[in-house]
Amino acid sequence: MRLFYKAGACSLAPHIVMAELNMVYEIEAVDLVNKTCASGDYKLINAKGSVPALRMENGEVLTEGAVIMQYLADQNPEAGLMPKLGTTDRYRCMEWLNFIASEVHKNFSPLFRSSVKNAEGLKELKDGQIETLKNKIGFISEKLGSNDFLMGKTFTVADAYLFTCLGWGKFVGLDVTQWSNIANYMGRIAERPAVMRAMKEEGLLK
Repeated sequence: MRLFYKAGACSLAPHIVMAELNMVYEIEAVDLVNKTCASGDYKLINAKGSVPALRMENGEVLTEGAVIMQYLADQNPEAGLMPKLGTTDRYRCMEWLNFIASEVHKNFSPLFRSSVKNAEGLKELKDGQIETLKNKIGFISEKLGSNDFLMGKTFTVADAYLFTCLGWGKFVGLDVTQWSNIANYMGRIAERPAVMRAMKEEGLLK
């Protein structure tokens, strides 16, 4: 399998999942500005032009990070990165994936790229997005409580995704460590060998 990625972007989450599962995989960096990669025109691989994209063993390309992570986890269900099919926990984990995608990931996006050009407008946009993110992270902090991970004691694909998104806080002036349990959560995940491996492979760690 081959994962098309941009270092530190949302594609880090499925990269972490692949490392957690100790899969045999390749990664290929994408220039999202020019829509190119080592294979050539990236739009020919993923017409959406975004990352991540996963070329599966059958040659087909799967897109959308939350879906890719579920697919990867289902290749080795015994690893427990997704709860078993048909269980309530499975849907709770999917619920988290959807929340992170729609309420966390998407609220970070305008802080990295915006069509607003004037300084006053940019500040207003940033302040509004930061406040929205604080509300979302506050909700996560409340639900996380004293648990190790979003689903309790077990690390899942939802944690790989949330860790990736919250890691962007330092680039936009949002200190997620103001929530003590979130700070502990981030530190706990950062120490996982698979997480360190994925980050090193993307050049994010030495």
